[in-house]
Amino acid sequence: MKLGLSNNQLKILAMIAMTLDHLGIVLFPEVEWMRLVGRLAFPIFAYMIAEGCYHTKNMWRYLGSMALLAFVCQVVYFFAMNSLYMCIIVTFSLSIALIGLLQFSQANKSFFTQLLFVAGVATAYYICHMLPKQVGYGFRIDYDFIGVMIPVCLYAAKDRAGKLSVLILCLTCMATIYGGAQWWSLLAVPLILLYNGRRGKWRMKWFFYLFYPAHLVVIQGIGYFLAN
Repeated sequence: MKLGLSNNQLKILAMIAMTLDHLGIVLFPEVEWMRLVGRLAFPIFAYMIAEGCYHTKNMWRYLGSMALLAFVCQVVYFFAMNSLYMCIIVTFSLSIALIGLLQFSQANKSFFTQLLFVAGVATAYYICHMLPKQVGYGFRIDYDFIGVMIPVCLYAAKDRAGKLSVLILCLTCMATIYGGAQWWSLLAVPLILLYNGRRGKWRMKWFFYLFYPAHLVVIQGIGYFLAN
């Protein structure tokens, strides 16, 4: 048995942090510690997205699964909040798309493939920073462009030490930009340091996929019930 935390265990910790964060937003806005604990979720999920892209046998099927999940979650978001705010699954879908382009450019080294990757990054920047001003109605990509690029940078890092260094640098930059509670995201680094590189005994992919929209529906439903 290999010591440390598996992929599944880290994702479960991130799910708990995320759920506490969303409970704090909807039901307990006055309870600050729930939002602080919630800052642990994004770094863990971002790291695991990079890991998933590295280990997947079919990058584009992985992207398709994530994009479909993003669509389902956005339907929930729209009807629950009447807003076009794009959830973190949309952010990670963009990340996976860019990693797919990066893989393609690395496998087929040419000016065209490198230009294609640069065009993908430019498109992501446009979606994150320029499109919201044109669309309105609360449209925004969760964690903005830096959130999209963190899994890409983690994937591009060559080894474990490089990935952790990149993660610390990116989280510090993000905390500098957003300030406040975002500095607590750095506490996710010691947890990720315990990652043992194993997936875990159980196949939990679909549980993780279904949990996100399900917990949003439950929390928003409780919030709606209490408000009426």
